[in-house]
Amino acid sequence: FPLLFHLFFSKFTFVTFSSILQNPNPNINSPSLSTLSLSLFLLKELKERMSGSWSKLQKALSFRQPKSPPENASSDAKSPPSTRPSSAASSSTFSRLSRSFSSTSRSSKRTCAICLGSMKAGNGQAIFTAECAHSFHFSCIANSVKHGNYLCPICRCKWKEIPLMSSFSTDVNTNNAGRTRVSPLEDNFLDNIPRVPPPVSLPLPEPLHFSDDEPLPSITVDQTPSPSSVHPETAVLKAFPEYSAVAASGSMSRFAVLVGVKAPPLADDVRHQERAPIDLVTVLDISGSMAGSKLTLLKQAVCFVIDNLGPSDRLSIVTFSSGAQRNFPLRRMTEQGRREAAQAVNAISANGGTNIVEGLKKGVRVLEERRERNPVASIILLSDGRDTFNGDIANQRRSPRNRRSSNATSGPDFLNLLPSSICPRNREGLAAGQQPTFHVHTFGFGLDHDSSAMHAISDASGGTFSFIETVGTVQDAFAMCIGGLLSVVVQELKLTVRSASRGVEIGSIPSGRYASEISEQGKQGVINIGNLYADEEKEFLVYLSVPSAEIEQGATKTSLLQITCSYKNTISEEMVSVEGETVEIRRPPVLSPTDVVISREVDRQINRLAVAETIAEAQRLAEMGNLEAAQAALTNRRATLLSSVSAQAGDALCSWLETELTEVRERMVSRERYEQTGRAYVLSGLSSHSWQRATTRGDTTSQILLQGGSSSNSGATMYETPSMVSMISKSQNLSLVNRSEQVPRPNKSSNLPPPPS
Repeated sequence: FPLLFHLFFSKFTFVTFSSILQNPNPNINSPSLSTLSLSLFLLKELKERMSGSWSKLQKALSFRQPKSPPENASSDAKSPPSTRPSSAASSSTFSRLSRSFSSTSRSSKRTCAICLGSMKAGNGQAIFTAECAHSFHFSCIANSVKHGNYLCPICRCKWKEIPLMSSFSTDVNTNNAGRTRVSPLEDNFLDNIPRVPPPVSLPLPEPLHFSDDEPLPSITVDQTPSPSSVHPETAVLKAFPEYSAVAASGSMSRFAVLVGVKAPPLADDVRHQERAPIDLVTVLDISGSMAGSKLTLLKQAVCFVIDNLGPSDRLSIVTFSSGAQRNFPLRRMTEQGRREAAQAVNAISANGGTNIVEGLKKGVRVLEERRERNPVASIILLSDGRDTFNGDIANQRRSPRNRRSSNATSGPDFLNLLPSSICPRNREGLAAGQQPTFHVHTFGFGLDHDSSAMHAISDASGGTFSFIETVGTVQDAFAMCIGGLLSVVVQELKLTVRSASRGVEIGSIPSGRYASEISEQGKQGVINIGNLYADEEKEFLVYLSVPSAEIEQGATKTSLLQITCSYKNTISEEMVSVEGETVEIRRPPVLSPTDVVISREVDRQINRLAVAETIAEAQRLAEMGNLEAAQAALTNRRATLLSSVSAQAGDALCSWLETELTEVRERMVSRERYEQTGRAYVLSGLSSHSWQRATTRGDTTSQILLQGGSSSNSGATMYETPSMVSMISKSQNLSLVNRSEQVPRPNKSSNLPPPPS
């Protein structure tokens, strides 16, 4: 009751002052008018702060009052204001107060409930009508929304669509006479009202839950099968023993067998039908350091991704600076979806700090809270700086002296803050083991990003880390990544090796970052690979113990391994099993010279693993400050590589590995060079080797086409698939076209020579 009385008194005073100002009494002098104006301004401020309570009271009282028009409406209209006596003005004030409760709903259509000004059409003010059918001055309600009020001031309905404040200079408008005004009541003291700076453009408010993803398209069954569906290709298994023969009387405790699997190809004519559609979330750094050419090229790169997604693929855009914002919900990339996604990208502006953790959390929420799910889900994270809000990295603002050296240890700090959906080690309980893991492919942009943190994020989630050294290669880096993501043809792949003879036991499987398990006392080994891109290969060394052939008297051969794989076909979503040939070796009494020559396929894989281990060791030494020892280790490994059988035979992979060792060594010539580019280059290379998947390192994407753009079994281009190479070629051709269109043409009307090219 005290609140109702207070509101009644405030409303009474406000209406009274309004009546006096609209019908001034000649006896009121100028100082009194100034006092009344100030009182009116203060009461208006009070009313705005209590708009919620007042609106509820208005709504409650409006149901109890008759809607008949006032009886003295015509008499009031007949009496001119100039000849109306003072007592008439006073009685009119009280009659207006009594009518304000009985005609709330009707008057709300003619007056703005915020400023009580007229909303007559053509009065020089924009009118906003909400979805609840209540109308307000656009400037009034936009100013309310700017302060976070997304409820209707009258009925308290929560709005899904709100007015946005764009680029108008002030909150006032101009009447027909050219005089600025806010409402008829404030004309007399407009100059005394403090002006608020123009608000910036505000994004739409985010829903509490990101369950607003666009539904997936309905699947229609084509009764006319394509040739590829009649005879679908399956994954191909291969295996090579380290030596073709072992003496019958001899035994080996560490005998290597190379096992590999290659995914089926992707037909160009039915590209979208033969691959798994994807739900992709881009988490983009728009901090102040991204302003200028970085942001411009990033927008172009994201638009390139948008243009190459299919109608069954869905995309969401999340940006982060000091905070995080979902700029675009998970939408299908139809023609309209692409257009609206590009508009959301082009509206991005750079400012603020860098909060990578918040950006990732929001990106994960988009995938976790979606109603429907495409078979493939991934996150692309790009940042050009270090997280200044989380973990030890935030302390760099207080102690910039150790800014670069902290890069080496910042990774683990991030992992403790990440959601378990992208960092499985943060999961608790056995039930959490069924939770899916979303791969995060991270991109370190420029020379100041936190490469250790970006590598740790990608490594924990099963994604890759790419180092974008030059600004102009960001689109090519994205092209390589989506070239793989848009060509997934195999899912849930498991490669199984099993002992084929008594006494043959599996000792170890160096599988990189892929989980492997040896069971049944060395009789079986399983490697969990997961997704495979079209034409993508994975190769692993399996080390066995080979017993003497005297155990099996008269045996001329020994069967080592039986290889099988199982996976889900992305077209039929059925499980497929493939059996490979049994790996065998000869057991002659005496070995010939050719029997002691190591298999080139096995040797090159041994070289690859050895080079990766040496680079990891060199990186550890460099972080300790021992660059000389790091360079010495790289030099020794290069010499060993060049003396190997496969390198002597001119193997393309060995040539690539030699180039990599030389490049890493050059980036470790000094502490400054290592911290600028060496660390990021090394970590992106280790990410590529551990997952056997292509990453961008410096400007390596520009060299792919120069090397022929083929993904042969020799691995000449280090894990690139035909889909990746094709997408990079498309990106580079588009960049050439854009650059040619931006070349200034000479002005024919000018006598000056054209600028040099």
